[in-house]
Amino acid sequence: MTAQDVRTVADPDDISSNPSGNATFREVAQARMSRRSVIRGGTVVAAAGFLGAGVGTGTAAAAPERHGGSKPRPLGFKAVPAGTADAIAVPEGYTAQVLIPWGTPLHSRGPQWRKDASNTAAEQAAQVGMHHDGMSFFPLGAGPLGSRQGLLVLNHEYVDQVLLFPDGDAQMTKAKVDKALAAHGVTIAKVVQGKDGWKLADSRYNRRVTGSTPVTFSGPVGPDHPALQAENPPMGTLNNCSNGQTPWGTYLACEENWNGYFGTTDAAWKPNAQQARYGVAANSGYRWHTVDPRFDVAVNPNEINRFGWVVEIDPFDPDSTPVKRTALGRIKHEGATVTESRGRIVVYTGDDQDGEYVYKFVGSAPWRQLRALRRSPLDHGTLYVAKFNDDGSGEWLPLKHGTGPLTEANGWADQADVLLRTREAADAVGATKLDRPEWVAVHPDNKDVYLTLTNGSGWNNAVNPRKPNPYGHIVRWRERGGDNTALTFEWDIFLLAGDPEYDPRVELAAEDVFGSPDGLGFDRAGRLWIQTDVSNSVQNRPDRQHDNIGNNQMLVADPGTGEIRRFLVGPRGCEVTGFAMTPDQRTLFVNIQHPGEATPFWGAAPTPQNPNAVSSWPDHDSASRPRSATVVIRKKDGGVIGT
Repeated sequence: MTAQDVRTVADPDDISSNPSGNATFREVAQARMSRRSVIRGGTVVAAAGFLGAGVGTGTAAAAPERHGGSKPRPLGFKAVPAGTADAIAVPEGYTAQVLIPWGTPLHSRGPQWRKDASNTAAEQAAQVGMHHDGMSFFPLGAGPLGSRQGLLVLNHEYVDQVLLFPDGDAQMTKAKVDKALAAHGVTIAKVVQGKDGWKLADSRYNRRVTGSTPVTFSGPVGPDHPALQAENPPMGTLNNCSNGQTPWGTYLACEENWNGYFGTTDAAWKPNAQQARYGVAANSGYRWHTVDPRFDVAVNPNEINRFGWVVEIDPFDPDSTPVKRTALGRIKHEGATVTESRGRIVVYTGDDQDGEYVYKFVGSAPWRQLRALRRSPLDHGTLYVAKFNDDGSGEWLPLKHGTGPLTEANGWADQADVLLRTREAADAVGATKLDRPEWVAVHPDNKDVYLTLTNGSGWNNAVNPRKPNPYGHIVRWRERGGDNTALTFEWDIFLLAGDPEYDPRVELAAEDVFGSPDGLGFDRAGRLWIQTDVSNSVQNRPDRQHDNIGNNQMLVADPGTGEIRRFLVGPRGCEVTGFAMTPDQRTLFVNIQHPGEATPFWGAAPTPQNPNAVSSWPDHDSASRPRSATVVIRKKDGGVIGT
């Protein structure tokens, strides 16, 4: 996901802060290719393995082997062509409706959106936040009613300070910091379907969790841990990227690029090893530390330890306090994908920076038993990190104090220390570096696991087979015995993204090329939905080999047949992200993040005087500015999405 308000330079996520000598996925992938010598157009195919053919062209691949539990689900729509319009494009027979854009009041009597961005911090805290990202739909009611009304819970990853304030970000003030904090976090909103589509409804459930909301901590790094003590009480969640949804009905928000909010003007300050491993530096792109000591790492060094966690929110209890679940580790969490195996929960999470790792948390006991004992299933279990081997096997390495190198003799005080320094712990046990691990999706039938690696600078191993890797790819694996709690797995490469005009290893049809897969989710029928986040620095540019790809988009793949089609194209400068469906699969919610972001292809950048320089979506009003928003997609005949 996009890292911060730095719009025309390299994405900070593309710059590794991992100095370890651990093997990289690209080294492993290349070794595996050499060993097996079975490659179809750049997609590794297991000669005798579990996966069969990866995704190929826009029509069904020739006689692929279907992996267990997956049946072909025909994609019943005509692919949308790539495009560069400042609009949403969906297939013929579908409609796209804008819902709850940034600034929408959460209650009918709440503060109204001001086109000039002059809303105050207090007003912003009562409105939908900025830059929508991961999202879940929680039904309100059983049966058909639960598909017509529910709670839409969505993250707000970051803010564009040029668009957030009437005068942009030229001069930072405490009032601006307060408003920016109010624009971050999470929105809980009741939405209902009526005759004219979906709309926001007044409800006691409607609320915001912001960068200033009181929070608490649970797990090995508890609220009284010395590393969490600071001048101010614990509050806020920032840079919430993707998300998760628990079987007991709570929402998981994931703190990603939290390091970018902290800095200092103290010339004598130097990051310690832990801070450096997380990319903490004196210069912050937001510059909040210049006016708010909460974000000054020299003045308030423990505040930063309060970020980098998975945050559990109860959308059905407006009075509940968000809880940061520390047993899931402290990294740049892209998401927290929850599945269940033998009654125990398993949570997969990627650390979204070049050269980082993918993790999973396995509950210690069936979650219903733990909840019956009034214990959180997210507090009791073991965190693991993945190692990919060049023979197509893999293993999960425990990040458990007293195990392997994670001992007191080696400088690890206790389990809390391991979790506060999760990246260093993963380095120590020998995890495999990846090309920016992003979203994880678990197949609803066979429980195969899919991971997007959005792009990378070049690690040259089996699981990262291209150096450099400007387009990204998707890896999939099957846990031993189809049990997601297992500690070994078989892996393969599901697809290489890109454009075959520039990379002959890519096996996509010309009409379905795409780059930088990011968002990922399965529907109940087993169709895999892929969302893209091509960097604004390369978007649509021939000199960067992206001229055929168009704006960011969403595609659908059938893992059983190898078929893939483009389903949606977003407006200019945006990222397509967030994936949620109603239980009847007849309404799809998708988020459009940062439309109008500065993009060299368009030759202009938004300014306070001209915020619509790249895009005016969704309002298309010269007096307004581009706004992130949720898009509701339905078939005109009311049918199931994707059929």
